[in-house]
Amino acid sequence: MKPSVGIVICGFMENRQFVANPYIQAVRYSGGLPLILPLVRSDALLDQYVRMCSCFLFCGGGDITPLLFGSEPQSTVGTTSITLDLYQIRLMKKVLASGKPVLAICRGMQVLNTACGGTIWQDLSLIPGRTLCHMQQSGQRSDVSHRIKTEKGSIVRQCFGPLPLVNSFHHQAIQIPGDGLSVTARAKDGTIEAVESDSHSFAVGVQWHPECMYRASRESRSLFSEFISRGISCS
Repeated sequence: MKPSVGIVICGFMENRQFVANPYIQAVRYSGGLPLILPLVRSDALLDQYVRMCSCFLFCGGGDITPLLFGSEPQSTVGTTSITLDLYQIRLMKKVLASGKPVLAICRGMQVLNTACGGTIWQDLSLIPGRTLCHMQQSGQRSDVSHRIKTEKGSIVRQCFGPLPLVNSFHHQAIQIPGDGLSVTARAKDGTIEAVESDSHSFAVGVQWHPECMYRASRESRSLFSEFISRGISCS
């Protein structure tokens, strides 16, 4: 039986909850059963989500409400939805408490960090010094943008090697890692590109979009395969 993968909605569009198709495809082709988890305001239903799914995928999306990581909003913050933020953070905390595998991509990594008490740079322009362009303007989202350096012994090193090329579509980044999270990859400018839990068997956040690189990148497929394989024991 395939492990069930709870794919947390990316956001809202004209009163519709949505998930981008590449997340669904990456889960399916990696051997998982994709289940989309819509926003609900019931702790009982969130608990049922956690019991029902073998592992969880938190997707990319918009900015997180700055007050939720202890900051006042600055002019650089984008469109936010505190309802979506609270739903995803509450669900993330429950998933982490369950010990089930979680893969958090782009905004998802920032949700993971916020749920663990960390902080976010509201815009890369606020980071002292010069930063790379992390919002690539390429014809395909699968195109690579810049190189990162992964840490020895990490899951991202195991899947991607020491100096992989990744794509990049973000204007925010982790500032202070949350409790129990270790930085496991950085860009050349120091921007945090991946975090992993010190105590959880598989709680990985990546700032790039491996779901968009899935077909072209063996390394991206390796990450999803590792994620899904961890969920088999929870099925």
